[in-house]
Amino acid sequence: MRIHLLIPLIALLSCNAQKNPSQAQISKPISKTEQQLLKDVETLSSDRFEGRKTGTKGAEMARAYIEQRFQEIGLAPLPHLGNYEQIFTFKDRAGLDITGKNMLAYVPGRNTEVIVISAHYDHVGIIKDQIYNGADDNASGVAALLNFAAYFKKHQPNYSMVFAAFDAEEMGLKGSKAFVELATIPLGNIRMNVNMDMISHNDKNELYACGTFKYPQLKKYFITSKPTVKVIMGHDDPKTGHEDWTNQSDQGSFNAKNIPFLYFGVEDHKDYHQASDKYQNINKKFFTNAAASILEIINNIDKERDLQSIFRQKLQMKKQ
Repeated sequence: MRIHLLIPLIALLSCNAQKNPSQAQISKPISKTEQQLLKDVETLSSDRFEGRKTGTKGAEMARAYIEQRFQEIGLAPLPHLGNYEQIFTFKDRAGLDITGKNMLAYVPGRNTEVIVISAHYDHVGIIKDQIYNGADDNASGVAALLNFAAYFKKHQPNYSMVFAAFDAEEMGLKGSKAFVELATIPLGNIRMNVNMDMISHNDKNELYACGTFKYPQLKKYFITSKPTVKVIMGHDDPKTGHEDWTNQSDQGSFNAKNIPFLYFGVEDHKDYHQASDKYQNINKKFFTNAAASILEIINNIDKERDLQSIFRQKLQMKKQ
């Protein structure tokens, strides 16, 4: 979920342009990894999950599916939680108490410093008897999160990776706010957050990366081998108002704690927050390539031995 407007291109990074903007169908055999990515999106956005609204049976079913996938991958829950769920409560706009549940798992790295990989699994449920499936928003981000978790389970990262499927993003980033406010893990150990929200639906093969305006030192990690996806830096200048996505998804909760972040997402499309945001309407090849590109960027960041020092240098420069 984001509240933003369509805008022109902002800053095109060095990812090459593609020749074919139409990605509605995949014309060649796909890998098992890509098959699983698409299966996860299709499952989470199916009608039986009833739009995954926080506090509903559909959200419960989504959690059961995410837990199953965490177990299949072999992920551990955070040690002090004992299971994958982090329960939190908040009041909705009508003043009613709502219970949300984040789904959290991790892969230990070579050190105890942490990168949090996140995506919200909730959506808006059923409105006027129509199921809002939320395939792009945000079954796509959760599918990528599961894909990245499987990768790092097989390839031990330098930094410990916490995989956070947040609840209640659509109700005001409540899940991610609970994560940072309750200090689920010591905030001083978190080096950065990488958040994904809507990464599967774009007819131009354009994926935006938000965060390099505030943290320009992250630009050097944007090297990918997927020339069909244009990774564009932008939507993060505070002077642009609603076109600034910095605080419009769960990365905003980390930003509020001055934790560095990157956010990946597409611009609004005709199915955004509509009942038509279904699996059959995502751009499948774009999605699998976008997920692969984000993973490459995370891998590039993970190879950096001292992220804390890099971000500290920026703070010192701002003080001068």
